[in-house]
Amino acid sequence: MMHTEGDAWVCRSCANEEPRDSQAEAAMATRDGQRDDGAPAVADATQGSTETMQEPCPAADCDSDRVYYEMMPKPGGSYEVRLFTCVECGHKWRES
Repeated sequence: MMHTEGDAWVCRSCANEEPRDSQAEAAMATRDGQRDDGAPAVADATQGSTETMQEPCPAADCDSDRVYYEMMPKPGGSYEVRLFTCVECGHKWRES
């Protein structure tokens, strides 16, 4: 990996040196036209799900026993993760 030392690019591994070229460096990276939109929205796996099942909501202020659910395979594993969203209050949780 090359790094700068004064007017030269120097390789950290072999100490090879190359002269710096300001025009080439200017073309390497730019932030022009970029903007920070913040963190991306996380997809709700149960969004749009119409399947419900009987499962009590763990939220303290909710007494619903109906939830939307989705089963998702766990990467590299032989079992699945169940994702739940309460039909009444929208509380979300998962079970492995």
